[in-house]
Amino acid sequence: MKTIIKNGMVVSPAETYKADILIDGEQIRCIGRNLADEEARVIDAAGKYVIPGAVDVHTHMDLQAGSSRAVDDFYDGTVAAACGGTTSIVDHMAFGPKGCDLHHQLADYHRLADGKAVIDYGFHGVAQHVDRGILDELEAMAEDGVPSIKVYLTYDFRLNDAEAFQILKRMKELGGVTAFHCENHDIVEYCRRTCVETGRTGPIYHAKSRPNLAESEAVARVLSLARLAGDAPVYIVHLSCKESLEAVRDARRKGQKNIFVETCPQYLTLTEEKYLDPDGLKYVMSPPLRTASDCEALWEGLACGDIQVVGTDHCPFNFHKEKQLGKDDFTKCPNGAPGVEERVPLLFSEGVLKNRISLNRFVETVCANPARIYGLYPQKGILQPGADGDLVILDPTAEWTITHDKMHSAVDYTAYEGMAVKGKIDLVMQRGRIVAENGAFTGERGAGRFIHRKCYGAE
Repeated sequence: MKTIIKNGMVVSPAETYKADILIDGEQIRCIGRNLADEEARVIDAAGKYVIPGAVDVHTHMDLQAGSSRAVDDFYDGTVAAACGGTTSIVDHMAFGPKGCDLHHQLADYHRLADGKAVIDYGFHGVAQHVDRGILDELEAMAEDGVPSIKVYLTYDFRLNDAEAFQILKRMKELGGVTAFHCENHDIVEYCRRTCVETGRTGPIYHAKSRPNLAESEAVARVLSLARLAGDAPVYIVHLSCKESLEAVRDARRKGQKNIFVETCPQYLTLTEEKYLDPDGLKYVMSPPLRTASDCEALWEGLACGDIQVVGTDHCPFNFHKEKQLGKDDFTKCPNGAPGVEERVPLLFSEGVLKNRISLNRFVETVCANPARIYGLYPQKGILQPGADGDLVILDPTAEWTITHDKMHSAVDYTAYEGMAVKGKIDLVMQRGRIVAENGAFTGERGAGRFIHRKCYGAE
């Protein structure tokens, strides 16, 4: 099957230009003006932007968190992703049984995703403990297409500094990337315990018990460990506050390289006042929502390139079920919120159309940069000959309101209910096939393929 996307404005991280795109089979064959092929179906994109299929490198599908499980499996979650313009995800695997090796979870996640995912997908490993066996196994994980691993500095399977340092050193040797959830565990646990003991158990105290400095201290510490490990590649997930961003800038001013930073739409558009609403439990996530000042600092960080990626941390629990575990005590509420479908239109509307970031920066942060950092590029994240035929046609003039009934996740709410946005996704293609059109999913269960990702810097 051949397809020509005609008359659209093609957007890359570097430029925007009018062109046609010819897709032959699963890949882009050429980009040019006045393309024609008698065998091709033609899709007119006049007056619209054509961007690469978006890449979300921070999702949590089918995640088991304590007694609760995320309500999106790899079918529901990737349907939502596709309808939101995302054609590839790299999912963060949940913790496995105590003492398990890295491949235990990799095998489990292949079982969860294979035959269900509707878009292409990869996985990040997760480090629960460190010993010689785990350090050796990192090489086999990379050979199996998983050249990245996540380290938590909080939660039950957190690593200490010495363990994190060993992971960083080994991943640098392998050309892999280590991702970090950065919060000072002891400070957070002390603040949470103090809140509960003094009767401060409402959702707002979720934010108050996880202060900015608990995050920024951990960010600075991780960057020091990465520098000590020879400037090992380090990726900070869901950075949420201005102090953390300043810690990153300070490390870069001192000459440190290979620092990658991600934020999420919720930290750009929502504030901690949401915790005062009757449905405040919807927004219990870690790190928590911050202040308007933090939002503005993050937008500025995106605009100047200090933040390279916008992911989602999509981790949905139903408000009327799992989230109600925290109705009398915020510490009992499972952490996480949906967002994989809302990311692209939100960032376009709130970022590009409000002149906070450029159109090209938008494409860089949701498409090209995540693909480059995590070894999907140039198969994914860019529109060029030889790349997969993953693309999104975006109407920049269409206005609509985000409501739960328009979403495709299995969760019972959207964190952005009632938000007016401008810019709507008309059509989404994955490897030359239309998977979403006019808000409806048109793809196939199990059509997504596992992406055997390359090590950092390999193209």
